[in-house]
Amino acid sequence: MAFVLLYLVIEIVALVALGSAIGLGWTLLVLLAGSVLGLWLARREGVRAAQALAEAVNNRRVPTAELTDGMLVAAGGVLLFVPGLVTDLAGLLLVLPPTRALARRRLVRAAEERSPDLRSARIRSQAPVVDGEVVDDPTPRPDRLIIEGTVVPGDPRA
Repeated sequence: MAFVLLYLVIEIVALVALGSAIGLGWTLLVLLAGSVLGLWLARREGVRAAQALAEAVNNRRVPTAELTDGMLVAAGGVLLFVPGLVTDLAGLLLVLPPTRALARRRLVRAAEERSPDLRSARIRSQAPVVDGEVVDDPTPRPDRLIIEGTVVPGDPRA
């Protein structure tokens, strides 16, 4: 509840400050132009994020960055849909690729600090995957390491 009140106060102060600086008509035009431009950018970047996600899946990569980008673009689109100068600015920052990359790195770093397993999962996702099977040898020989497997033709990991 306190967050909503703080949000409303900040938006009202921003609107009054802009309105007193440039006038009511121009303020309304800035709000409209920001929303239209922002929603167009959100749609374009959302399509790009979906294409990057599909490409990662087709290349058999774990799409961590692509999923995070999609989530940030969606959050930016929601912020652009909510009327207000501050939310439009925050939405634009999440939709634009350079600032979205900064937000993604910060978000991933914060998540990895909370759960160290996420960091090791991200590191493992960048490594090549080797299919294999464990064979229990009744007479283990510590001087020899035997790895059996099959290379699949056309597999990008091979």
